[in-house]
Order: sequence, then structure tokens, then C-alpha cells
Amino acid sequence: MSDDFKVEVVTTQNRGHTPEEVAELCINKIVGISTTADPIIRQQAEAFKTQIKQVIIHYMKQAIQSDRTTVYNALLDAGEPKLADLIRIL
Repeated sequence: MSDDFKVEVVTTQNRGHTPEEVAELCINKIVGISTTADPIIRQQAEAFKTQIKQVIIHYMKQAIQSDRTTVYNALLDAGEPKLADLIRIL
């Protein structure tokens, strides 16, 4: 185990995490920027981090919508059209 091992806990109250919140957690695991990095390199790394975070958010939102479509269709197949419609309008 490395010397910089740390455990982080992030919670919400009465809701799940938003795609933006999860993307922030994800990008912080993917991209690390040294505090001692050259300022120009640091600026480039920060710009890269921002762009990648937006990509993660975009695809997380697509995944959420795709999962809702799967749940909607499963509820229709199970004979629950009213419940399926509630999922559809989320």
C-alpha cells in the first residue's frame, strides 16, 4: 500500500449523488495534479481535468436515461403501465 493511501466518505441527505457530484469524485481519482507542478503544466492539467469531468457527466446522464428506459420497459412487460409511466416522467 502506498504512503498516500486515504479513505474518503461523501454523503448526501435524502437523495442520491448527482452526476456532477459523482463526476467530481471520479475525476479526482483519475487526474492528480501536483501542488509543486510548473504553473503552465498545472494550468493545462486543470483544463484537461475540467474537460474530462464534462465528458464523464455527459455519459453518466446517458447511462441514467438508458437505465430508466430499461426499467420502463421491464415494468411494461410486467403489466405495470402506470408505474412505468411514472418512471418515464422522472
